[in-house]
Amino acid sequence: MTRDERGQISAFLVVFISALVLLAGLVVDGGVILAANRKAGAEAEAAARAGTSVLDTDAYRAGGPLVLDPAGATRAAEDYIAQTGHAGTVQVTGTDTVQVEVTFSQPLIILGLVGIGPVSIEGQGTARSRVGVSSPDDIR
Repeated sequence: MTRDERGQISAFLVVFISALVLLAGLVVDGGVILAANRKAGAEAEAAARAGTSVLDTDAYRAGGPLVLDPAGATRAAEDYIAQTGHAGTVQVTGTDTVQVEVTFSQPLIILGLVGIGPVSIEGQGTARSRVGVSSPDDIR
């Protein structure tokens, strides 16, 4: 080895190890992001289902149709979101639908060590209140 070639293996190792760490970060943190997206969607769907469980029983007892209690449905969905520790918005549309959006910040494990992240995660969920099944279309 001549004097001109000294230290070249060190530079190669630094570049190679950096590339391996970056690749590991993309794989591991990519999985973390996918899991967080799935979690946000599941939380939003569950919160929407919690909202559709609150019906306006007073109106039903008075002879009206069985519909959602908008204030109660919103409160139930917001309470569910609060239990997860994440932020979210709830919207009751019509007489039977609750839409929820959950957002939170997901830190990255490996890429976070080099200052990349956190990533903003969003999940949406919609649920419709149904009473009984009278036709095949009611199942959908």
